[in-house]
Amino acid sequence: MVTRRGASTLGCLVPLLLLALVVYFAIDFGEAYFHAYQFEDSMRSDAQFASTLTDDKIRGHLSALADTLGLPSDAHQIMIDRSPTTISISTDYDEVIKLPFNKERVLHFHPSVASNL
Repeated sequence: MVTRRGASTLGCLVPLLLLALVVYFAIDFGEAYFHAYQFEDSMRSDAQFASTLTDDKIRGHLSALADTLGLPSDAHQIMIDRSPTTISISTDYDEVIKLPFNKERVLHFHPSVASNL
């Protein structure tokens, strides 16, 4: 025979529900930052191989990646500054995150890399 105290499991359910809500909304923020990291990492890779790539190829590759990652159209405006010894690649874009109660949070990203040729 199993005896039970009169304790309710509802006390454990409320914190778990709150944790699930926090995780649900944090996923969008994490995804935005992860995409920005992937985009900047690809910029860094293209900058390292810039001596063998033209500016148009770099722009095309990064624009296609921005499209694949679902970045806003501002991310497609890639600025490349090439000198005889260095190259810098950068862009600016804002990512809008939807929050509960019709709220929005705008995250500004400025991925930028520089490398020697």
